Parts: sequence; C-alpha cells; structure tokens
Amino acid sequence: MTRASLELSSEQRNPAYLTFRDVGQVFHTKRGPFEALKDINLQVAQGEFICVIGHSGCGKSTLLNMVSGFLQPSSGSVTLANVPIDRPGPDRMVVFQNYSLLPWKTVEQNVALAVKAARPELDAAARASVIDHHLEMVGLLEARHKRPAQISGGMRQRVAIARALAVRPDVLVLDEPFGALDAITKEELQEELLAIWRENKPTVLMITHDIDEALFLADRVVMMTNGPSATIGEIMTVPFERPRSFEAIQDDPRYGQLRNHALDFLYRRYAHDVD
Repeated sequence: MTRASLELSSEQRNPAYLTFRDVGQVFHTKRGPFEALKDINLQVAQGEFICVIGHSGCGKSTLLNMVSGFLQPSSGSVTLANVPIDRPGPDRMVVFQNYSLLPWKTVEQNVALAVKAARPELDAAARASVIDHHLEMVGLLEARHKRPAQISGGMRQRVAIARALAVRPDVLVLDEPFGALDAITKEELQEELLAIWRENKPTVLMITHDIDEALFLADRVVMMTNGPSATIGEIMTVPFERPRSFEAIQDDPRYGQLRNHALDFLYRRYAHDVD
C-alpha cells in the first residue's frame, strides 16, 4: 500500500469547505514559547467525516479549538467557506467527552436551550417538533423529563449529540465523545452517530484514540506526529462504501491493511513513551 493510494481524498473531487492553511500555534509559557502545531495544511470537503488520531500532546484538541473558534492560530488561517473562523458560533457545534449538560435542566430542556438560542426564527411549535425529532433519533423521547443525574453515561452522550445536531450546524466537532463509555454502548452510539449524520451530512471533525472507531466512521483519517511542533504525518482515505456495517468492513482485506498501517505509524514510526 503506497502513500499515494492512502492520500487519494474527497477533496480532490469536491471543493474545500473547511481549510487549514499553513497553521501554526505557539503558546507562551513561563518557560518560554511552546510550539504546539506547525505547518498544518488540510482541506475538508463539505459533508466529509474526518477523524484525527495521534498520541497525547500532538495538538488534536488545539485543532478542534481552532475550528470551534475558541482559539486563534498564531500563524496561518482556518477558514469555513472561505471566511476566517474568529469566534464560536452556532454553525459549529461541539460534543465533548464529559457531556457538558446543565444538571438542573431535563433532557428536553438541555436540547431546547440550544435550539432556542441558535434558531430563533422557529416558533414554539416548530421548535418542539425539532426537539422531538432529534430526541427520537437518539432514542430518548421516554427520558425527556429526566435530569442528567437520572440517566446513564451513554444516554447523557446521546443528549449531547441530539443537542448539537438539533441546531443544524454546518460543522460538528467531536472531542472523543465515546472515550468514557463501555464497549457495547460505544458501538451502539457509533452506529447511531452515522445514522444521524447521514440525514443532514454536516462536516465532521472528530478526535479519537481508537483506530477501529476511526476506520468505521471516517472518510479520511488524519494521523498526527508527536508534539511539540506536531504536524500532519499522513492522511489515510477510508475506501469502504456507506452505509457501513462494522462486521462487514472487518471482513474486508483492506481493513487489516489500513489498521496495520495506522498501528505502524502510531506505535513504531511515531512511538510515544507516555500516552
């Protein structure tokens, strides 16, 4: 498997939508400047699902913070539809690993708060319809009146995903959303996420440490080198047709090739003593 074949990407067939151009990030610390990212160049097509993998400290979260508008690059630019990203906005919604739900609000109220803020043009009936639709998609209609403390971790993450997608964002930013969940719940939510994504096809940028998860979900997998001065080491195109079955792609001989290539990148070429 050649690098050229790994890098055949949808950006060659579709115009760039989300673009990182010569991006660098330097943080000023008590010990002096720390270069977290260097020479990041990436073009993401509209509706593309990108997973970013790499060891701890490789700048994955820094990349996502730039897309979310929480952080500005020290050099270069991050643009969405050719417009520089300079602040957070409802066109980019974030799902964190820790759910970030308001504990005193019910499931329904957590989703409603986001919809009301981001889509003020909706009247009460239309807003209620949007909320119901997205709660139904994640299987939480019966839990709508419960508070976060009354539901499981997997259900809380479903609320966070429903809340983010109910806003109809152009870009969905996922920061290891399934990292704290057990294997069975994680697999269920991966399936649900793909089903929901297919409905509106937002552009997705997702951090994960799980190679199997990345190969199941993504159109392309962006593999980061180690920090400091981390950059994009390789980009793997995932060739499996959609909709996907995890069992089916595991039976495909290309799955083993891609998985082994990613493992070689992470644990031989860019091995990390502490992860």
